[in-house]
Amino acid sequence: MLAIDVKELRKQFKVQKNRSGLSGALKDLFKREYTQVTAVNDITFQIPQGEICGYIGENGAGKSTTIKMLTGILVPTSGELKVNGYVPHRDREKFVKEIGVVFGQRSQLWWDIGVIESFQLLRKVYDVPLNDFNRRLDRLVERLQLGELLNRPVRKLSLGQRMRCELVASLLHNPSIVFLDEPTIGLDIVVKTEIRDFLLEMNREEGTTILLTTHDLQDIEALCSRVIMLDDGSIIYDGGLEELKTTWSKGREIQFQFGEAMSISRLQQLTGALNVSWTRDNEFTASLFVPHEVNFSEAMGAVVGGAPIRDIKIFETNTDDIVRGIYQTGSAEVKQSESERLKETVNEVEKEPVLK
Repeated sequence: MLAIDVKELRKQFKVQKNRSGLSGALKDLFKREYTQVTAVNDITFQIPQGEICGYIGENGAGKSTTIKMLTGILVPTSGELKVNGYVPHRDREKFVKEIGVVFGQRSQLWWDIGVIESFQLLRKVYDVPLNDFNRRLDRLVERLQLGELLNRPVRKLSLGQRMRCELVASLLHNPSIVFLDEPTIGLDIVVKTEIRDFLLEMNREEGTTILLTTHDLQDIEALCSRVIMLDDGSIIYDGGLEELKTTWSKGREIQFQFGEAMSISRLQQLTGALNVSWTRDNEFTASLFVPHEVNFSEAMGAVVGGAPIRDIKIFETNTDDIVRGIYQTGSAEVKQSESERLKETVNEVEKEPVLK
């Protein structure tokens, strides 16, 4: 069953045009002109139950607008949208009991009262039975180590403490789908790691579906197996994270520390006819760049089998660099089609009979 089903979803806003100069300002007072801005442009995707999906894009790409439509805050201009079988903006009362939402820059907790009081108010909002609430709260408080924070006013919490409380607040009614919009923004690495581990555990044990919007691609790498990439309101990539890295990264780099001095000519002899390149850091250390079209094991084996090795480090192409490169080209689909055409050409050549 699909947790989220989106078909040809579009959202347009009417934005006032401000004419320049004093005369333009006077005209705007009596007769305003508007223009249509398309924030989300006929997107289609499905997310099955139990999946953790990353929803990424630059500022203004349409991520938050999509999340607001998925959670029923905004009404779509056109298209079809169902979350857990509900149309969010129509079936809001039933629908909200099945979702949890965390907006990293907005709080659902009351600022001047204790955290536990906010939780108790949310229990009444979601109409959670008291026994279920207490059992769920005890487990979440223990898992996220919030015991000492429950009686503190929200305004006296650090950002990391508040975000952990925000997570608990969104999960008290045991939702089957959780929308996370920048949940780790501004947090230090320790708190980020705690939150990531908690989300993975929740997904694994309870099968909770998670749609994660973030600018921190380390969140994506730690949590998501699938990525939907948005640019200017349109989806430019929808697929696996590993496929994204494999298809669009330039390759991998291996740094070798040798047991004896190595010249650049000797290094090149080790890898022979392989289409790789060497960078010599010093006489004992050098880096080998292996493009994806070259067999990685073969390249590493050629070096390990031909020289004394003290240490090896392997560096993958950074996901940030891959995503940045895709945005600069305008579309991942263009690169994907080019890659597929190249593979088809290679396959056709390999099928041709060899003339002797």
